[in-house]
Amino acid sequence: MAVFAVVALCGCAVGPDFVPPEEPAISQYVRGGDASSTPAGDGRAQHFAAGAMVPADWWRMFGSAELDQAVDGALAVNPSLQVAEANLRQADAVARSGAGVFYPQVAAQAQASRQTTTPVRLGSSAPSGIFNVFTLGATISYALDLFGGNRRAVEAQAAQAEVQRYAVGAAWLTLTGTLVNTAIARAGYAAQIAATDTLVKIVREQVDVTRAQVSAGMAAHASELSLLSQLGSLEATLPPLAQRMDQADHLGATLAGRFPSEAEPLVLSLDSLVLPSDLPRMLPSELVRHRPDVLAAQAKLHVAAAQVGVATAAMLPNIVLSASYGREGVQPGSLLGAGGGVWGIAAAAFAPVFQGGTLYFRRRAAQAQFEAAQANYRQVVLAAFAQVADALRALEHDALTVDAQDRARQAAGELMTEVQANYRAGTAGYLQLLVANAQYQQATIGYIQAHTQRLQDTVALFLALGAGWEAASPAR
Repeated sequence: MAVFAVVALCGCAVGPDFVPPEEPAISQYVRGGDASSTPAGDGRAQHFAAGAMVPADWWRMFGSAELDQAVDGALAVNPSLQVAEANLRQADAVARSGAGVFYPQVAAQAQASRQTTTPVRLGSSAPSGIFNVFTLGATISYALDLFGGNRRAVEAQAAQAEVQRYAVGAAWLTLTGTLVNTAIARAGYAAQIAATDTLVKIVREQVDVTRAQVSAGMAAHASELSLLSQLGSLEATLPPLAQRMDQADHLGATLAGRFPSEAEPLVLSLDSLVLPSDLPRMLPSELVRHRPDVLAAQAKLHVAAAQVGVATAAMLPNIVLSASYGREGVQPGSLLGAGGGVWGIAAAAFAPVFQGGTLYFRRRAAQAQFEAAQANYRQVVLAAFAQVADALRALEHDALTVDAQDRARQAAGELMTEVQANYRAGTAGYLQLLVANAQYQQATIGYIQAHTQRLQDTVALFLALGAGWEAASPAR
């Protein structure tokens, strides 16, 4: 065994030694510099803490106990997450099993047989005989792995297990992000439906008032037709909103591992969700060490590098040492008797001589796969930085949109208040009151849409930064 260990240590592992890619040498996500905060939208700005990490339970920053409970429940039973975790256990077991090649392979055997001999084949005239043979023995073998083919293969298996670990992180991110986004979207749809229902009632009243005016000759029939067209358009927006809300309910049930017919919908009020004001902004140099998709691409690059070593070692000689010892006898009791021992020691060398170019082109293929993995890693990193940049810019634009929609809503509200006062004073008609109320409801719907988008883009930033999945990742 000492000889085996010395020879193994003297061997080298061919192929490239994997070195993790360097972090991108940039200090900002967007051109012109990253802002420290967003503009104030609806009186609320969001501030970015440079270098801060995303908390594992980031969804709790929205201040909804119902949402927290839903996410925690889904994490415990979601089938997609369970699949990813099972794949990780499988890959880890494969990697551990592959490490067995580093140890001597020992096997024991016992055999009992009944045989006959024909002495005439040996030039003897003795009669044929029937006898029993009992064998008990053991063999031990060890592959020297002079050029590290086995070591590279095990290295590739370990890196593949890392790929699956990061796949768990990606599944965790997808689950939490989708569920939170779905809950926010559903709350937005419900708020839009409520505001649209109110607006539909107002327009119906406008139609009734205008119809009466047309009958009295005080208004043109075209005015009634215009309102009827507006009413139909508004009513047509309700079924799609209801459909989207139903889809959100069904998706939420599926994410929670339940059938849509059995699950209670997660009903949240849009006003109950708190807009996180203090947001993390991970340093660009840290991003590549925290995004599971980037880490998975790096692990795949590691797999490809190790496969080059495996393909290279296959072109070189391989030596296997083996030894065996056993006992033989014609009776079980004679196995331990004198003269019953058999043994052997062997060393075998295997070297490919001519394979028709198979081994050469396998190595070429492994090298091309490694180059593809390098390019894929760069592409994943670029996409990750683009997602963070998109989210940062989106939050800035969302704040401006929310601010504009809020000002429009406030102006429409003030107009409605003035028209109501004029109506009570007798200087404005009921139709004017209905028109002012309709304008306010339209502005409210625009504000709801903008506020919902701002919440969802906040979720997008958490996800783009990696969203603290490491704290929830299963231990290896």
